[in-house]
Amino acid sequence: MKLLDHLEEWLIAALMASATVIIFVAVVHRYLSGLPIPYMQDYLISLNTSWAQELCIYLFVWMAKFGAAYGVRTGIHVGVDVLINQLNTPWRNKFVVFGLLAGATFTAIVGTLGASFVYQIAQHSSTSEVMEVPMWIVYLAVPLGSYLMSFRFLQVTWAFIKTGELPKHDHSFVEGLDEEVAGGKA
Repeated sequence: MKLLDHLEEWLIAALMASATVIIFVAVVHRYLSGLPIPYMQDYLISLNTSWAQELCIYLFVWMAKFGAAYGVRTGIHVGVDVLINQLNTPWRNKFVVFGLLAGATFTAIVGTLGASFVYQIAQHSSTSEVMEVPMWIVYLAVPLGSYLMSFRFLQVTWAFIKTGELPKHDHSFVEGLDEEVAGGKA
């Protein structure tokens, strides 16, 4: 279960690093292609990097879907609980569990509808405009991210039922920093 504990961070970091490298290469290519250097300019112009923008858009879509699951797990996903927090504890707890289960149900429904859509798209063999990647791969972010988000809602629900606490995100906390200071590495 340790692998799943930080799945979103690893996926988001890998997607973000990939997008950064791709954008960097495309920008450098565009800049160098404009320099009037014989042979090099001709060679660079012959290289096609028009796919970079399309790929980065797809990477950011995947980041957004997995980022939502990360938000649920860490307690930074958007939630409106002003009214619920005014209730006495037994009622508050019931509404919190209801809200978490409603979130799990909704994201599971979105995941199922997304999986159905991915299946239908795969039957038509449609591809992206520039890269000509099968579109079912692009849209696969919807069911995968939604099912992961539903799973995270269920995890938070289970933890809340057991402990009575919801995950809270502390903006001043940096993971691993306390261990470095305690170990004398700071």
